[in-house]
Amino acid sequence: MSESTRKRIEAIAQQLNYKVDKNASSLRRRETNTLALLFYEDPLPDNSMINPFFLAMLGSIVRASAQRGYDLLISMQQFSSDWHAEFEESRKADGIILLGHGDFEPYREKLASLIANDTHFVRWGPASEGQWGTVVGSDNRQGGYAATRHLLDLGRRRIAFVGDNSDHYPELQDRYQGYCDALQEAGLPVDPAMQVDANLTEQSGRLGVAALAARKLPFDAIFAASDLIAIGAMRGLEQMGLAVPDHVAVVGFDDISAASLTRPPLTTVQQDFALAGEALVAALIATLRGESAPSVALPTRLIIRQSCGAAAG
Repeated sequence: MSESTRKRIEAIAQQLNYKVDKNASSLRRRETNTLALLFYEDPLPDNSMINPFFLAMLGSIVRASAQRGYDLLISMQQFSSDWHAEFEESRKADGIILLGHGDFEPYREKLASLIANDTHFVRWGPASEGQWGTVVGSDNRQGGYAATRHLLDLGRRRIAFVGDNSDHYPELQDRYQGYCDALQEAGLPVDPAMQVDANLTEQSGRLGVAALAARKLPFDAIFAASDLIAIGAMRGLEQMGLAVPDHVAVVGFDDISAASLTRPPLTTVQQDFALAGEALVAALIATLRGESAPSVALPTRLIIRQSCGAAAG
């Protein structure tokens, strides 16, 4: 690397509040046989700080790491902290698996700093053009299509989407695109007023339903962009005196453990937790070995329970 190139990288790193380790090159050659798993710290009502979707993935990541001879270091990526810089300085692990990111727009800077220092990392998220690093994720668009198509097949025609539709939450945006695909295929218009923002929490689901009702538009079904949003939406509908599924059918996305325990049990799009964990570990180890690690979009599966108004299959 030329002196001018090195200085440019250091200047970029300093702008990102990045701690440059003078011994980085030698540390990179020292293998720890340890992988770091960093959870995004989510402000959840139960103070667990970890989205239950990612907790469900933990077991498969631990198992896949052990099967390949790696220890696993688990920590939190507090959005306000410089966890990316601290990892680079400490070099406690050979590479990082990133789970969760919150608002993706400011998160890009942290990914940029990892890339600038040639850090080995993979992350869970949507594979897309211009992505940041190797990505393992679900086929969110196909899952959104399947959820909406199912509601249409049940005769629902006024289907609302409760979830963010912006670059801030790209997974949810892809699910919204699948929702639009199904409506258009059925010859139905995509009405922007039938979409309300919600950001992966129960509270946002309750608020989303309230915002939808305030628009005075009729709706007979809700496709919620996550199970937590769906659970909040169901509680909001109950408070409004609307029965699920008699008045409003509800479908979620994720198939977290709580989905089967709601009343009625929640129909949802299942993401394959076991396969996801294995794919993340395999991709990270491939990058550590200097091998190609293309991004992967994993298939989803519709799990039919009672909240949609259909008999469970």
